[in-house]
Amino acid sequence: MFELTSYVSLFVVAFGAATLLPLQSEAVLVGMLVSQHYATVLLVLIATAGNVLGSVVNWYLGRSIERFRHRRWFPISERHLDKAQNAYLRYGYWALLFSWVPIIGDPITMIAGVMREPLWRFLVVVTLAKAFRYLALTAITLGWAI
Repeated sequence: MFELTSYVSLFVVAFGAATLLPLQSEAVLVGMLVSQHYATVLLVLIATAGNVLGSVVNWYLGRSIERFRHRRWFPISERHLDKAQNAYLRYGYWALLFSWVPIIGDPITMIAGVMREPLWRFLVVVTLAKAFRYLALTAITLGWAI
């Protein structure tokens, strides 16, 4: 039972870390890897799935939030939103390869939604980026030769 709870906790933290919540899924993953009580492949898959699904929430919020952009309470200034949209237009969906980067990754996934990036392409690129990040972290933690 404890093992299942630990896997679920990793999923929840990875999910939350992909949203605007200040969570560190990397620290949880490293701790679980170092303990050597869990299946490495399963840890990477669960962390990736949680993080990608959290990014999908950002994408969906981006698709939904555009209609509120002219409201006084809107949290992003018109200038910043226009700047983010222009940057996304400049780099396109390849910007999603940086969706794993702290601080900038979450806004990139949200802007992808604002820009109406197709979900299928969003999922492919974000999954590759986030899986590679967790694989690299796992390799470094376990001392694998890269």
